[in-house]
Amino acid sequence: MPQSGTPQPVTPQPLSQPVPHPALSAADPELAALVGAEEQLQSDTLRLIPSENYVSAAVLEATGTVLQNKYSEGYAGRRYYEGQQNIDRVETLAVERAKAVFGVEHANVQPYSGSPANLAAYLAFAEPGDTVLGMALPMGGHLTHGWGVSATGKWFRGVQYGVRPDTALIDFDEVRDLARKERPKIIFCGGTAVPRTIDFAAFGEIAREVDAVLVADIAHIAGLIAGGAHPSPVPHADVISTTTHKTLRGPRGAMLMSRASHAKAVDKAVFPGLQGGPHNHTTAAIAVALREAAAPSFRDYAHAVVANAKALAEALLARGYDLVSGGTDNHLVLIDLTSKDVPGKVAAKALDRAGIVVNYNTVPFDPRKPFDPSGIRIGTPSLTSRGLGTDRMPLVAEWIDRSVQAAAKGDEEALTVIRTEVAELMAAYPAPGLPTA
Repeated sequence: MPQSGTPQPVTPQPLSQPVPHPALSAADPELAALVGAEEQLQSDTLRLIPSENYVSAAVLEATGTVLQNKYSEGYAGRRYYEGQQNIDRVETLAVERAKAVFGVEHANVQPYSGSPANLAAYLAFAEPGDTVLGMALPMGGHLTHGWGVSATGKWFRGVQYGVRPDTALIDFDEVRDLARKERPKIIFCGGTAVPRTIDFAAFGEIAREVDAVLVADIAHIAGLIAGGAHPSPVPHADVISTTTHKTLRGPRGAMLMSRASHAKAVDKAVFPGLQGGPHNHTTAAIAVALREAAAPSFRDYAHAVVANAKALAEALLARGYDLVSGGTDNHLVLIDLTSKDVPGKVAAKALDRAGIVVNYNTVPFDPRKPFDPSGIRIGTPSLTSRGLGTDRMPLVAEWIDRSVQAAAKGDEEALTVIRTEVAELMAAYPAPGLPTA
């Protein structure tokens, strides 16, 4: 079925095509050429990085408006600069739409990105040196959940939980035991490589037992939650942190949402705690994306993302691939390539040459180093936004399999053949937001 963001039928162009980005091309031809090259790359490759997506033309336009010209420190109605008549309305629009889409009592749309949004949660609810409990990075967590190399692990006492060796699912017995023992001020749930449904209710129960603030990091799955394809953390989490790109298909920004009782602490942590003026052009694009997320077609898209991921996982399993946790419940599939005798980094680079864009990734209990891990991480948001359905997932799995085999053999010719096949299929599914020929 058609997905939200699918381009309208292409209008025939005159023989004399206008120059793309004319002002940029005139002012900086070198940079304009790089933008054009990236547009072409995004158009003719199969993008499987689960944290990437295509924004609509409307979202793209909003990020390039004159709203970039305005400073707006503070919040709507409480600014430190004059001339905010329009900016206040833009931000209020984004806030109200976030509250409606996610069913929250409070929303802050000013965080610059996901990591600063998470850092604001620390500033709001903890003091330097306090204990925080988060998912270990090698098990699928995020750097900002208290991992040692992050500022959050250096400024706070990070304690990590993991997954069970037999199922690769979150070990809630471990989470509860650690929470009771360590008494963290904050518990983070969510991550960057978690292919299964997050049990927000279980985390909420543990957090209440130890009087911790539960922060649900839904950066990867925000669009699925908005579209009803993943359970919501709203009844269980004190604070919800998310980026606005990824599955939500907005610009590169972030939001913090919370219960009304935490609104003052959250807002004070974002500004003046961590940052100055918000990026008003990004706020506007967030508002556009949230309007799109409220449309019925967005629910179709969100459920299609999950259906495609499950179909792709099944096709890979049929080809003998080892998937962490045995499959997926969301948009993400984590592949352990140990049995294929091809390191994740080697496979990812070979896939890239074949026109299939993934990232190499650690898998739970990975014996290899993070920069040369055993796995690759793939996802279905981008291809779903282009309109590909479950009927195409066996072909995608075939291309992945052929590319991995070619990587093992050093067969560059096979990768070149796949690259041509990928480009041909992508031409049949124009990407939202990209210029058309």
